[in-house]
Amino acid sequence: MFAVIKTGGKQYKVSRNDVITVEKLHAEAGDTVAFETVLMLGGDTTIVGTPTVKGATVAGSVVDQARGPKVISFFKRRRQNSKRKKGHRQDLTIVRITDIFTNGEKVDVSVKAAPVAAMAAPGGLDDSNLSLIAGIGPTIEKKLRAAGITGWSQIAAWTEADVEKWNGDLKLGGRVTREEWVEQAKELLAGKPPRAKADQAELASGKDL
Repeated sequence: MFAVIKTGGKQYKVSRNDVITVEKLHAEAGDTVAFETVLMLGGDTTIVGTPTVKGATVAGSVVDQARGPKVISFFKRRRQNSKRKKGHRQDLTIVRITDIFTNGEKVDVSVKAAPVAAMAAPGGLDDSNLSLIAGIGPTIEKKLRAAGITGWSQIAAWTEADVEKWNGDLKLGGRVTREEWVEQAKELLAGKPPRAKADQAELASGKDL
């Protein structure tokens, strides 16, 4: 089943477990949000709203607050020795869709995701610092967290079938195998230092650089 929702003046086609980036919502990471402006439902049958679908609500969980790329605005008046340059980065919210309701169910927006328990690791860091695995940058880390992958122990436990699934679902292009994420995760859990020199410096400092 999919739904078409409207938020922040834009429309989004979503299904369960999709991760979307929308105009800023006033919520924190882990908060539950409800999208009540549902324009269409699809699946075995298609329902088009007039203008919205009665009784339909889409629920989501806030993954993170982010900002868009910088946009430059430059204005100049000819022969007036006047010019102005401004930069703008739009505030955005990353949301994972959790459910699509069709029978008038109310979404409890007071529900907050339970915090993930961290595992002890060398250098005062913890199991949740995915960036210590060489090949996992900020963009991929957000994808992994949005899919519920939050620690080295989860990656270390991946089977060949899991690797194939996540390579496809997250469009990783075979990086999991090529960069040996599973082996790196196992090494980190065993207390070995990260493979990348920059990550070794981060581990030595005890801070998430």
